[in-house]
Amino acid sequence: MSAVTSERAWQIKAACRGPHAAVFFPPPSFERKEEKLERESRAKAICEECSVIGECRDYALKIREQHGIWGGLNELERREILSRRRN
Repeated sequence: MSAVTSERAWQIKAACRGPHAAVFFPPPSFERKEEKLERESRAKAICEECSVIGECRDYALKIREQHGIWGGLNELERREILSRRRN
């Protein structure tokens, strides 16, 4: 197993894999604020049950992922964490 593959092995165990994966990212068309909050809430509920939530969150912060719900956090929440780390 390569270093990259073993570093991301947690992804195989992620609860977000499968047909409901679309709730983790915004749709290609306009999304109302209420719709976004509902979608993110559904995604975060899946994250709460995930056995690899910590690894996912750490990965998203490490690569500065700009889109979607990762490790139970949305884009703004991740930016806030990274900003606090810099200060």
